[in-house]
Amino acid sequence: MSPSDAHFAPRPIRRVLGPVFGIACLLATLTGVIVLAILLGAVFSTVSKDAGLGEVLSFLGRLARSSRSTDPDLAGFKAGIAGSLWLLAIVFVLAIPVGSGAAVFLEEYMPDGRLKRIIQMNIANLAAVPSIVYGILGLAVFNRGMGVKGLAMGPMLIAGGLTLALLVLPVVVIATQEALRTVPTSLRQAALALGATKWQVIRDHVLPSSLPGVLTGAILALSRAIGETAPLLMIGAAATKVPTGIRSRFTVLPVEIYNFAKEPNPKFAVVAAGGILILLAMLLSMNATAIIIRNRFARSARG
Repeated sequence: MSPSDAHFAPRPIRRVLGPVFGIACLLATLTGVIVLAILLGAVFSTVSKDAGLGEVLSFLGRLARSSRSTDPDLAGFKAGIAGSLWLLAIVFVLAIPVGSGAAVFLEEYMPDGRLKRIIQMNIANLAAVPSIVYGILGLAVFNRGMGVKGLAMGPMLIAGGLTLALLVLPVVVIATQEALRTVPTSLRQAALALGATKWQVIRDHVLPSSLPGVLTGAILALSRAIGETAPLLMIGAAATKVPTGIRSRFTVLPVEIYNFAKEPNPKFAVVAAGGILILLAMLLSMNATAIIIRNRFARSARG
């Protein structure tokens, strides 16, 4: 071995620490997976007991078609499912375009400097704010209109949608910025060299190339929104009827699961477990659809 090879050869301690670190990472991954599997298994066993898969699916279908009731044999999540879908639509319409537009401005138009660093720091801080703080904000601004009677919306769907849109907006901005940063600078420079304007470069090259990452941010944002409970409890999401518009009173699936879970009757625990499975099915379906769309756009971008 030459002196140079000896100089760059890994030390014995590194040969030991490398595999140890890999094993530690594997154990950390398995811990999360195993805990999740145990929780899901406990929820499914609460619902199924000695019933077969067909009976479980029939039970979940009955829960999806039934409304809230004091009788556990008649109770269901129809109003909560409808309210969650309405809220997801409002959040998608409000948060995704605004967050994506803010990210494009910060990455493509705004010059580097102190102001940009301050904005970035505040966006990162807002992403870490507890959701209950957004609930208090929504209660003061949207529900009560900051004391102005004409601005008060009350416990309406639009108030809940605006609150959740503010909650997930930092997530959308950060994820979209990361997606835009993956686009090579050479692609922008080549388009500009051929005479394209700044907007044409963004519209025809940057956004299509970053779209899979942008959709990933949308998935993360909507996944967080569909599972939120505390902000909506602050708004007053406690209705029992299916909402018919953005000015309707509403409830959502996590709130109804919480309400059933705290009932003293043990039969309501089975109803709450069924609601958890319905929420999980909605979340997985939404994520699977978004992943399929994202992969299709990724293949189109690669040509």
